[in-house]
Amino acid sequence: MNIKELIGETNVYDKKQALEERRPKSWCKSVSAFANGNGGKLIFGVADDDTITGLGDVRHDSEVISEQIKSRIDPIPKFDLVIQTVDNKEIIILEISRGLETPYYYVSEGTRTAYQRVGNESIPVDARGLKELILRGIDSTYDSSISRYEFENYSFTKLKAAYKQRTGENFDEDDFISFGIVSEDGKLTNAGALLADESPIRHSRLFCTRWNGVDKAAGTMDALDDKEFTGSLVVLLENGLDFVRTNSKVKWKKTGEERIELPDYPRRSVLEGLVNALIHRQYLDLGSEVHIDIFDDRLEIYSPGGMCDGSFIQERDINKIPSKRRNPVIADIFNRLKYMERRGSGFKKIQSVYQSQYLYTDRLSPQFYSDKENFILTLKNLNYEGAEKGAEKGAEKGAEKMKIQKMEERKEKILSLIKANPSITQGEIMEKLNLSRKQVQSLMKLLNNQGQIRRIGSNRNGYWEVS
Repeated sequence: MNIKELIGETNVYDKKQALEERRPKSWCKSVSAFANGNGGKLIFGVADDDTITGLGDVRHDSEVISEQIKSRIDPIPKFDLVIQTVDNKEIIILEISRGLETPYYYVSEGTRTAYQRVGNESIPVDARGLKELILRGIDSTYDSSISRYEFENYSFTKLKAAYKQRTGENFDEDDFISFGIVSEDGKLTNAGALLADESPIRHSRLFCTRWNGVDKAAGTMDALDDKEFTGSLVVLLENGLDFVRTNSKVKWKKTGEERIELPDYPRRSVLEGLVNALIHRQYLDLGSEVHIDIFDDRLEIYSPGGMCDGSFIQERDINKIPSKRRNPVIADIFNRLKYMERRGSGFKKIQSVYQSQYLYTDRLSPQFYSDKENFILTLKNLNYEGAEKGAEKGAEKGAEKMKIQKMEERKEKILSLIKANPSITQGEIMEKLNLSRKQVQSLMKLLNNQGQIRRIGSNRNGYWEVS
């Protein structure tokens, strides 16, 4: 039987060849991650290569699994255990439901660690992610939370003007409360603070750059145009669209009596991409902002925060991604402004608009990339000579550069930890850097091979030395 038949519709699952009774953390962290995410399935009795190996005593293993979840996971998530026979071998399928009381912690020896699913791994939740889980656990979100700012001290002329222009209706005073912009006691919500003319949330900014060439190799001196925008999200959106329009071209082609416009970048695709970046970005990340980078062959829109469910969009089918809103209040307001559709079809719209263009080929299709902390949309210049190869190479180079930079940062952090404590264990490094064991082992092996660290003494009683 194919493993896809075992897990059903879900694409979030983990598998264990056997139940490790003495190492419950090896699988309980997946229970925590699934409960903190959108749920998932854990299959016992299946090898890494998907071979059905079966379990020796499924009744005993089922009891252990149930007991360990109840004693190790706090609060206890909703779960179901199913014993199934496949190829005359018995396996256990543990299904964890999406939790409503997040965060769900793995508890051991007085420590409490919440896990999240990133790609196909379960890793510790960082401080920012923990805040997001706590908000979800009290049925709240960042944008609906009450800020410290008084409504009476801020104006909303840009929001009111956009509402009138796009809907034909006036923005009434009662709408501030009903739309979730102001609380009953006169405080702005974070959504309100982001939509105020002079937004007090300083990290809500938009950086726009038109580079000279296909990369940033020459540095800022090679930028043809460079702008930084602050203020209301409505202003950021309008300024971003204006920047793209100013720094791109619209050619045309006459066929018979018809004139066909040939834009570098379809406006609707740019609009959907920028709306997605501003609405769904991670505003708990105080040290980052949305970027628009225009190169000769492509346009990139970067926003802080990966997919809400921790998956990697490049591994998903764009047409089958359900709508998930990190900031539902802002999303609702942008829907009322007719900048987006409520059903959340932005990715499909970006792709379909490109496919409708006169110069489109499959190799010019928009590219979506995400990891735990970043989201990048790459739109290829439809008029660029050699755009098919250039944009693809540029996007791959950008993603690879990001991976290398992140790896170097993690290596430096490991070196700092070893200098501070030469006897530090891999487990301690995992906890301090919120990395999986596989990631730590790979990085330390690389440091060792590069001659930057070496092991002195045995694995149990030795220590690390930095070269």
